[in-house]
Amino acid sequence: MRQKIFSDMIEAMRNKDKDLLSVIRLLKGAIQLEELNKKKELNDEEVISIVVKQIKQRKESIEQFEKGNRQDLIEKTSQEIEVLNKYLPKQLSTKEIEVIISDVFNEVNPTSVKDLGKVMGLVSPKVKGKADMRLVNKIIKEKLEKI
Repeated sequence: MRQKIFSDMIEAMRNKDKDLLSVIRLLKGAIQLEELNKKKELNDEEVISIVVKQIKQRKESIEQFEKGNRQDLIEKTSQEIEVLNKYLPKQLSTKEIEVIISDVFNEVNPTSVKDLGKVMGLVSPKVKGKADMRLVNKIIKEKLEKI
């Protein structure tokens, strides 16, 4: 994963694709910073975690840009998210997420919304990097409220 990002950066340099290059450089910088902090080369799971964080930051930025009515920045940031999504594993559909959550519900047998932490604790490792955690949280809350 890490090698793919670095080779894509070189390819973007050769193609003189400034937009793609800037996104990949930011991602590369985040990866290198994390490697410095951990004092080791990151594995694919850790790199995916960084990509997810980068996407989350951009989604939060888009929310702010919408409040400020900045369509130009919304479009640019959306394109950056598309680039970053290439480095994530295939995303789970809502149906697939619901199946995983149902399996965990059968395992945990939650009784109220207070069991959200237990359910999220078991669902998170199964969907991490493969699903938007806000969507996962929303689905779990809705299921818990129906209990």
